Amino acid sequence: MANTEDIRKGLKDYIGTMFDKGVKSKNIHFVISSGAQKEPKTAIIVSELKKMGFVVNLVTAEQEGKLALKCVLPPSYQDNSFVVDIGSGNTKISWVAGQTSSLEAPGAKYYEKNLKDEDVYNEVKSLTAKIPSANREICFIIGGVPFELAQQTRTGEERFTVLNNPETYNTDKVKIKSGVNIYKAIKDATNCDTFVFDWDANFTIGFLLSLNK
Repeated sequence: MANTEDIRKGLKDYIGTMFDKGVKSKNIHFVISSGAQKEPKTAIIVSELKKMGFVVNLVTAEQEGKLALKCVLPPSYQDNSFVVDIGSGNTKISWVAGQTSSLEAPGAKYYEKNLKDEDVYNEVKSLTAKIPSANREICFIIGGVPFELAQQTRTGEERFTVLNNPETYNTDKVKIKSGVNIYKAIKDATNCDTFVFDWDANFTIGFLLSLNK
């Protein structure tokens, strides 16, 4: 594990590359995901960034889900769709029905917490069942595991890739297998048959869109 000095140097080098590209200090925003906050070394990174004078935004899982929706969900699909972000540390599920709702479920690395596939499947399925029936037609999905799945069927440089059914993905990678288990639970709970991966979206873009102009 990197020590504090290694982390400090890495951050300075990283920030330096942004300065080299002409990015002004006031335009650099650090956003720490809810999943990343669960990692011990994140506290050191946050502390070092603050010492350098940067503002660090710590987002909750609920906020993260809403920011993902802000970026991923096209306005014209707001009434019939929902959004899923399968991260390593947690999964965020969000939708709009009058107001924006966001739920947190286990992430694709749930095996590191010794959680069983069946238990996670049941928990995710139970949470996803809260999505109103009107919002279950299409799911816009992002995250590390969906990225891996979309890579298998992407055509050219298309922005949107429709994922195959979860049963069709066979892998020896534990994280992917766990993510597919989450994906299957969501599909089984909603009977949604269209899961669309957006190559140009993540919750940090939603954060930038939420900033005051």
